[in-house]
Amino acid sequence: MSNDPVSGLLGHRPGKVVAVHLSYASRAGQRGRVPAHPSYFLKPGSSVTGPGTVTRPDGTELLGFEGEIALVIGTAARDVSPDEAWAHVGWVTAADDLGLYDLRYADRGSNVRAKGGDGFTPLGPDLIPAERLDPGRIGIRTWLDGVLVQDDSSAGLIFPFGLMLADLSRVMTLEPGDVVLTGTPAGASVARPGQRVEVEVFSLDAPALTSGRLATDVSAGPALAPWGSPPEADEAQRAAAWGLPPEPVLTPEIRERLEAVAVATLSVQLRRRGLDEAAIDGVRPLVPGRRLVGPARTLRFVPYRKDLFAERGGGFNAQKQLFDTIGPGEVLVMEARGDASAGTLGDILALRAKVRSAAGVVTDGAVRDAAAVASTGLPVFCAGHHPAVLGRRHVPWETDTAIACGGAAVQPGDVIVADDDGALVIPPGLVHEVLEAAEAQEREEEFIAEMVRQGESVDGLYPLNTQWRQRYEAKD
Repeated sequence: MSNDPVSGLLGHRPGKVVAVHLSYASRAGQRGRVPAHPSYFLKPGSSVTGPGTVTRPDGTELLGFEGEIALVIGTAARDVSPDEAWAHVGWVTAADDLGLYDLRYADRGSNVRAKGGDGFTPLGPDLIPAERLDPGRIGIRTWLDGVLVQDDSSAGLIFPFGLMLADLSRVMTLEPGDVVLTGTPAGASVARPGQRVEVEVFSLDAPALTSGRLATDVSAGPALAPWGSPPEADEAQRAAAWGLPPEPVLTPEIRERLEAVAVATLSVQLRRRGLDEAAIDGVRPLVPGRRLVGPARTLRFVPYRKDLFAERGGGFNAQKQLFDTIGPGEVLVMEARGDASAGTLGDILALRAKVRSAAGVVTDGAVRDAAAVASTGLPVFCAGHHPAVLGRRHVPWETDTAIACGGAAVQPGDVIVADDDGALVIPPGLVHEVLEAAEAQEREEEFIAEMVRQGESVDGLYPLNTQWRQRYEAKD
């Protein structure tokens, strides 16, 4: 019999342990991305244990710890709504979602080996009856060798507990004794042999309602057997395990290089990689000759409806909030459904973005006060001009979520590049590859252009045949 509290309560291991990937705003800030919906992975019941010792195999270096609020299902839940879901939670306790980042690369997101090891899901030490807790007022704290490293609460969740449970219950029955690990806040890091991790979950309203401190001591153990994927740790895995922010995609050097490459060239390279819908169709520069490069912040408008506009169109609405928080070098991308019969941007908000050093604005709607917006010097790409305010056609709805602008999907953090030919969306993970290929293409095309200027026929030259390619490569 395991020494975990769930087994002690129910007489058996949990049938399912479901873990949420990214659910706290503080953790999303560290990761540099905000998911639109929760996503999950499974941990085996054999990983569940109570307070005690966990072994880090010799030859590995990245045993990550993540303090989490664990929900233990009390009554079966199938196809429940978010409002109904909490009633199916029997108990709440502390969890430490341990994982070997050295094996993360081998699992490709499944976390089977990285997080499924024996003892990699400590729970406890005590169970708090869920009926005694306000699900929006549950605290979570983690200590490493007595130093507080995580301090957050369920108020910091991107997705409330009810939404997670209801989402899961759409496709599976959550059965009594199942455990849902609800994600970790900022501060999760790495524990080494000889260190102790402690996690506590408690009521913010009644601190005496607590799981107690779940203590896990890390010890060194024998190396993993030599078959299967070997442990590997690169700088990216180290940064993820230690909770370091990701390296910025747009370093000053990369930004400068992107500004020097034609959007048309980048478009060719994206298309060669199967990204035929990377162009934001129907937008043109408000002032020709202006370029922009930067990571996307997003804003979505929905079609005008009187009651919705009364609720969300006035005051410090989503549109104004985004213009007021746009960061230096960021591009504000707006989804207006290609409707250019009302303005989505005017001179005051353009000035606010300019003062905040935004890289520019892309909208598949219209701009009003076009001359005044142009005079701010802010690069703006739009579908047209129109004198009407947005309330004629649009309701500002939400920010920093996936949108469709000019037929292209845009996520926060995607890299936007625009010039007189239009605007493109480049997934962050492809920026370096696409940029290097585009630069190589432009060097090759400059050679071709020079040959044409010298009177050469384009037959065999454009594109380069074998003979011309040999000549091109020999020039270097």
